[in-house]
Amino acid sequence: MNDTNDSGSIPLAGTSTSLDAADETEKVSSELYDMIGVKGRASDSRPGVTECSGRDREKYFQIFHPWSFYPALASELDKAMAQLRANLPKRGWKIVEYGPDTSKNKNINLTADNDQKKFSVNIVQMAKNDPPKLSLTVVSGCYKIPDGEKIERF
Repeated sequence: MNDTNDSGSIPLAGTSTSLDAADETEKVSSELYDMIGVKGRASDSRPGVTECSGRDREKYFQIFHPWSFYPALASELDKAMAQLRANLPKRGWKIVEYGPDTSKNKNINLTADNDQKKFSVNIVQMAKNDPPKLSLTVVSGCYKIPDGEKIERF
């Protein structure tokens, strides 16, 4: 993600409360779910708050949202990943990494950034899991808490 300043490599995403930023992150996750285009189910997980590396932890924060997608048919896992790989660039995402990781299972990893929305996603295709799944982690840029507000950590 671009639009960084000299405080670090994570872009500024604007000013927001942590609850509003978490809602925005869930919307991005929902858009990713829609891009999969394969029947299945998502895990029920909620976003969390973390600090922004190199920035004042009382004023800046990031939102992360880890979740998993389980295709209705294990045989459709490859199709789910292919759909994401094809659809992400059409929706403003730039794929910055794609290929097998160094694990024993050689899981396929896809990392994409959306500079306009100030989000990044890492998707790991875990074909050898039981059940097979896509493991997604959506991460926001750094938000600044509005003056007079406190960062709620959850």
